[in-house]
Amino acid sequence: MAEPGSVDLNLVASTVNGSGSQSANLVLTRALFAMGIPVSPKNLFPSNIEGLPTWFYLRANSAGYRAGRRRADLLVALDRATFAEDVKRLEPGGVLVYEEAFGVPEPGADHLHLYPVPFASLAKSAIPDPDLRKYLTNMIYVGVVAEILGIPDSALEDALLHQFRSKPNALSSNRQAIALGRDYFGTHLTKTDLLRVEPIDRTSGKLLLEGNQTAALGALMAGCTVLAWYPITPSSSLAEHLIGLADRYRVDPASGERRIATIQAEDELAAAGMVLGAGWAGARSMTTTSGPGISLMAEFIGLGYYAEIPGVFVDVQRVGPSTGLPTRTMQGDVSFAYTLSHGDTRHPVLIPGTVLECYEFMQWAFDLAEQLQTPIFVLSDLDLGMNLWMTDPLPYPTTGFDRGKVLHKDELDQMARFERYRDVDGDGVAWRTVPGTEHPLAAYFTRGSGHDEAARYTESDETYTRVIDRLARKLESGIEKLPPPLLEGGSAEVGIIAYGSSDPAVEEALDVLAVEGVAADYLRLRALPMAPSVADFVAAHERVYVVDQNRDGQMFQILQVELGPLLAARLRSVRHYDGLPLFAADLVDAIRPLESTRVGQSAVPLVGAGH
Repeated sequence: MAEPGSVDLNLVASTVNGSGSQSANLVLTRALFAMGIPVSPKNLFPSNIEGLPTWFYLRANSAGYRAGRRRADLLVALDRATFAEDVKRLEPGGVLVYEEAFGVPEPGADHLHLYPVPFASLAKSAIPDPDLRKYLTNMIYVGVVAEILGIPDSALEDALLHQFRSKPNALSSNRQAIALGRDYFGTHLTKTDLLRVEPIDRTSGKLLLEGNQTAALGALMAGCTVLAWYPITPSSSLAEHLIGLADRYRVDPASGERRIATIQAEDELAAAGMVLGAGWAGARSMTTTSGPGISLMAEFIGLGYYAEIPGVFVDVQRVGPSTGLPTRTMQGDVSFAYTLSHGDTRHPVLIPGTVLECYEFMQWAFDLAEQLQTPIFVLSDLDLGMNLWMTDPLPYPTTGFDRGKVLHKDELDQMARFERYRDVDGDGVAWRTVPGTEHPLAAYFTRGSGHDEAARYTESDETYTRVIDRLARKLESGIEKLPPPLLEGGSAEVGIIAYGSSDPAVEEALDVLAVEGVAADYLRLRALPMAPSVADFVAAHERVYVVDQNRDGQMFQILQVELGPLLAARLRSVRHYDGLPLFAADLVDAIRPLESTRVGQSAVPLVGAGH
């Protein structure tokens, strides 16, 4: 370690899916967190039920860097099928903990610190129950790693109590498995490496939360009263968290009546229809899904846009096209969501980059849906949604809901007429009523076919053009209501634009590039359509690297179109699309050669492919 208290450790555990490894991995994560060390865990698992390889990356970094690293300082290898390839992940001088029965790794491992452990035989001799043995074998490795790194029993106990808080009967057997690993290492192996962690105080007041978890809490705080969804990885846990929260906090204590409707629909198309039906009726409604589900919802999204019905659509993105890689991460739905449905459509898209923003943007989205009377997309992804992230506590909302332009009986009493789709304020947003409003002027027809300002059917070309132009004007006037971009720096020649879960890798890459003499300013997009400040940022920099986690540079293409040819010439595309989370080294490796040679053309480095 470079200095007292300095930690930068990347641990990789290679196991088999369905073996209970996640509990062991999270105990190790929370033990380091309990020592005050910032952590960033990433679970890379297959899409089958069990039996295929799974990897767990755990970055422990005292500087608070949140991105992972491809290379490992410490590898726990418990999967024979991937053993040879897994060993190649280790840095020179790295630590290898492995199942003794695998034998000594192939030549070339002489630069590693080897700790063979007979995990299978230890478990067989100490754990009689074969079903329990499968799950506790992984907990033995926690004990071995704890002994190597110097993790105290008190930190492990804190982690165990949290992990098994709903299963206290499992505590004793898991403690014993950890002790078994500790004892074996202390009795049979000699520590030869220099890896060690010491307690520091850099997690005080922090929490470890998943983006899907905080998004669900945000929806609850936003007053969501209807959730219609169909299970799909990686968004299902968002719905499950919201249902669990509703069971605790949305039940009337006197009557026992539930104050939220949660409906598992027969498919995603039906879920979208339920969201729009509820939104039309005045409820705050949402669905959560991923790319394949969004594909099925396209027709209803177009109805919501043209008929001007509010609803919140959360897309926790995964790798496509088609079924793709369901348990890998990507930002592949950006352009799709932005213009979803046939005809001329554009939708407000919110793009959180932290678990705190997942919480805040869900509340923002429900207000926006009603303010703009349109479907709102919230684009998360698997990395942000399903992995734990260190965060500050989530603030309790201090303002009420903004329901937008809704007319009630008292307002209608003062009006000579009400026309549902007429813009009377010049901002493109018409006033609406909700069903049940007791006034003769309140009623209107909701149409997905051609209609005029009074909601009457028409196929007039002039009227259609007028209505569809108003919808475009509504979106443009609503830009100022969207989350604005965040800017770091402001004086460098080079700029970087990124969004979503790319943020941790960009933050670390900025520091690495600065040390190497490449200063860069950073603008993080948090919504589409883009704010005017994006054009200002591009105009202020000679070269701007746009970071996308997709093959085609979707945000890069959107910016090219919306900025125009003069500013677009300043953009460079950096793309990462192998399904793994974005690592800082990938960005540095892409930008460094271009900046060192001051390449003047629009180079397009392909990041991640071939690593």
